[in-house]
Amino acid sequence: MLPWVQLDSAAIPNGGEMTLSQRGKEFSIRLTGKRGELMNSRVFNSEKELAKLGCAYLKDADNAHVLVGGLGMGYTLAETLKVVNQSAQVSVAELVPEVVTWNQGALGECAKRPLDDPRARVIVGDVKLLLSTKKPTFDAILLDVDNGPEGLTHGDNNWIYSTQGLKDIYQVLRPKGMLAVWSAGPDYLFSVRLKDAGFDVDTREVSSQKRKGTQHSIFLARKTLHHHINK
Repeated sequence: MLPWVQLDSAAIPNGGEMTLSQRGKEFSIRLTGKRGELMNSRVFNSEKELAKLGCAYLKDADNAHVLVGGLGMGYTLAETLKVVNQSAQVSVAELVPEVVTWNQGALGECAKRPLDDPRARVIVGDVKLLLSTKKPTFDAILLDVDNGPEGLTHGDNNWIYSTQGLKDIYQVLRPKGMLAVWSAGPDYLFSVRLKDAGFDVDTREVSSQKRKGTQHSIFLARKTLHHHINK
């Protein structure tokens, strides 16, 4: 068995560190000092399902604008680009600049270099800034910025999963827009907060690997037209 070789490390804003390691053709991004592996290049089915489920209704939509929160290893972005048509724009917000650099390097081969697609645009910074403009901008928002509705890697992510954060996200979605959130597991209270923010909510269980592996949850929250939010 080949040993893991650490290629690089990156500081996470407001504390913590992540590392990129390689073993043969396999890559791993780990969080130091916490729960170990964040993502592995062999295990990506649920990230692809996030894009398929979140963007399914945009397949034939012209000039759709999708926001992907968290670049990771590029699998969600790559699948999004497969689902939407050639007139679409896909913006990717990534908090850690080194993750973008890794995807521009050898790691990019895993998802077949989606950053090279002219429809993709990377924004280095906190996705919160794009989610709190209160202007209807996106037809779909795909969030895989943490372990789910509890900020594990970056404490500021907790805002995204709060009732106020979800109400702000509701406002940056265009009519009938879709918010899709990846989670390591089910979270009943998060579903309640989504409904309180005005969304129609559906939850799907998907496998981390095709037809096998750990079960992850995808929250699908559709913007309704009949709901009035109290600011």
